Amino acid sequence: NRLGVVKKVFSEFIMGNGKTLKGRPNDLVGMVAFARYADTMAPLTLEHGALMRFLESVKVVTRQNEDGTSVGDAIALAAARLRTAEEDLSRHAQETDGKEYEIKSKIMILLTDGQNNYGRRAPAEAAQIAKDWGIKIYAIGVGGSEAVRTVRTLFGDFKVPVAEGVDQETLHQVADITNGRFFMAEDEKSLRQIYEEIDKLETSEIESVRFVDYKELFASFALAALCVMMMEIALANTIFRKIP
Repeated sequence: NRLGVVKKVFSEFIMGNGKTLKGRPNDLVGMVAFARYADTMAPLTLEHGALMRFLESVKVVTRQNEDGTSVGDAIALAAARLRTAEEDLSRHAQETDGKEYEIKSKIMILLTDGQNNYGRRAPAEAAQIAKDWGIKIYAIGVGGSEAVRTVRTLFGDFKVPVAEGVDQETLHQVADITNGRFFMAEDEKSLRQIYEEIDKLETSEIESVRFVDYKELFASFALAALCVMMMEIALANTIFRKIP
């Protein structure tokens, strides 16, 4: 199903698939899921294995009172998570070594198959907040302009529109406000190609510090050699002493 494809390709983007996607091991990644309400499924973390377990728990809502699409609230919540994470890391860096800390590239991948119809914030308003905090949004629409269902009849299978699909205009606007990009994915192949393009667009040099932990082992060998030398001198002057 559609959600299964989305979860599979997202997992490949984060963990790698051994082919076109190498994974994002050095990225802090979090996850916000949304229907009528936006919820933080996982905070920003480098422990991507744990993130995948949270991903498995994401399901399509079944209760009517949770049905809906709050794109604006989801953007605002994700932006706040990024902002808070950067502030916390900066505070910790100043306390430890007195240096300023800044996340080099802050991006949000917004993926939806519907239209904003719930929530307190409009998508454009939330996108402006993200822009003010230096966050770029890559917006991905999944499906088409209308949601359809296949109905089987005596005369064959027919696709019947059941709801409005992706609001491409709004997603375009959200991406443009934050200097991001908008994509449409019709199937698994096109969705994977989109993630491949984002993977190429978001590359940063990583500065790392390596510490070499070593232990001196020569002392025992030097001591043994010294003992042998002393024994040689002692024997040369006693038992093996040569008389002219």
